[in-house]
Amino acid sequence: MIKELQMRVLPRVAYVEENLRKEVALDLGVDESRVNGVVVAKRSIDARQRTVMINLRVVAYVDEPRPDVSPIAHPVDYKPLPANAPQAVVVGMGPGGLFAALRLIELGVRPVVVERGKPVKERMADIARISREGVVDPESNYCFGEGGAGAYSDGKLYTRSKKRGSVDRILNIFHQHGASQDILVDAHPHIGSDKLPRVIEAMRGTILRCGGEVHFGTRVTSLIVENGTVAGVECSTGERFDGHVILATGHSARDVYEMLSRQQIRIEAKGIAVGVRLEHPQRLIDMIQYHSKDGRGKYLPAAEYSFVTQVDGRGVYSFCMCPGGVVVPAASGPGQLVVNGMSASGRNSRWANSGMVVEVHPEDLPGYAPDDALCVMHFQQQLERRCYEAAGCTQRAGAQRMVDFVKGCASVDLPPSSYPAGLQPSRLDVWLPAFIGNRLRKGFRAFGNSARGFLTNDAIVIGVETRTSSPVRIPRDAAAMHHIVVQGLYPCGEGAGYAGGIVSAAIDGERCAEALAATVV
Repeated sequence: MIKELQMRVLPRVAYVEENLRKEVALDLGVDESRVNGVVVAKRSIDARQRTVMINLRVVAYVDEPRPDVSPIAHPVDYKPLPANAPQAVVVGMGPGGLFAALRLIELGVRPVVVERGKPVKERMADIARISREGVVDPESNYCFGEGGAGAYSDGKLYTRSKKRGSVDRILNIFHQHGASQDILVDAHPHIGSDKLPRVIEAMRGTILRCGGEVHFGTRVTSLIVENGTVAGVECSTGERFDGHVILATGHSARDVYEMLSRQQIRIEAKGIAVGVRLEHPQRLIDMIQYHSKDGRGKYLPAAEYSFVTQVDGRGVYSFCMCPGGVVVPAASGPGQLVVNGMSASGRNSRWANSGMVVEVHPEDLPGYAPDDALCVMHFQQQLERRCYEAAGCTQRAGAQRMVDFVKGCASVDLPPSSYPAGLQPSRLDVWLPAFIGNRLRKGFRAFGNSARGFLTNDAIVIGVETRTSSPVRIPRDAAAMHHIVVQGLYPCGEGAGYAGGIVSAAIDGERCAEALAATVV
């Protein structure tokens, strides 16, 4: 008998296989010896009450052998391309570009992937130099290189974008390339920045094995436009690659936005969110979220949180929450100071962090001009430069205790932090733009009222967080997915303003690939 069950159990049952098997036997009214295996299909944590419970959907094998192949995994069969397959260019090797390339292979189109940065593991040395020496390589950093910005920012796979494509399909492809089966199970799946690089390498291996091409250190400098249609790209190496183009450059490729502007390819200013990275002791977050002075205990994972409110007509919310994580320097060029967060797969650091950001519309900016498509990008640049200069032109980020920030007073010292480049006390409450800082203060008070202990001077705000999304939208036809004016150009993912995370960017990459393939196959 194969039986599917919905269960609600204590953590010590959900996370211990032997205990779960006993609970299944009890639920089915059979002897435990008859239960040959239990596969967890879905798992979510319910911490709304004092007693934390785990909701499960399981598949139990009673008097039947547990299968060797997971019943919840559904891999894609990628076949080698024929020699005469049509060709397309994919610019960028983040999740949008990777999944676009993989989907093109499925549909019989040879992807030529051009990536300005380095292979994912080679990026690690350049990322380390940012913290150790304060040196930012503009082609290889937390934003640029194989895997994109998501490769070293926890690998969070939770998304609310479920109407545009199959989330389960994306998760299965990640699992097929080496991610843990847990991502198919957990309500808020993540891979971890320590494990994501080998998954990305495996995806590159599939692209190459099937006949695709990958070119590193190859930055696109212009689009080739012939008779109103994009026919390829020219690159910093002097090479030209022909074919329709999926433009999946990520949200920090500012030179690409400037290139599009120079080539008079229509782009639009888009709202973003700006604020700080907020860091607490993880034990405190565990105590708050799990309603226990003992924290998460033996079985529960590091606790997450999510806050959102409205302040003076703009959203204030937590973003990219990293339980058991670290705060990292995420500049993509010299003269910038930007922070982000990441976690390893175990989420076992002493700290929890998240972006705490304020919604910013183009019209909120001083001197806003409706025809200036790059105005939000320029605002980002100015704020990151101000932050860098406030830090003495180093990557030692400015920080302030949370209550001090809310009260508007200086922090004479700072608690320990995960930030590897080092912190220094700074009056973020003074130098952040008032329309951001004032809303953040009110938001922090609201969050402190809803979660006792959250607003504390044991937490610190670190500046500045600006790379929440693209400051530009590259407009496209909603059905055909190509640029609304220029044919053959498929703006894709976060960098085009159509995604907000790894999974949504991956889904968008697949949709762009499907639209392109329909025109050439």
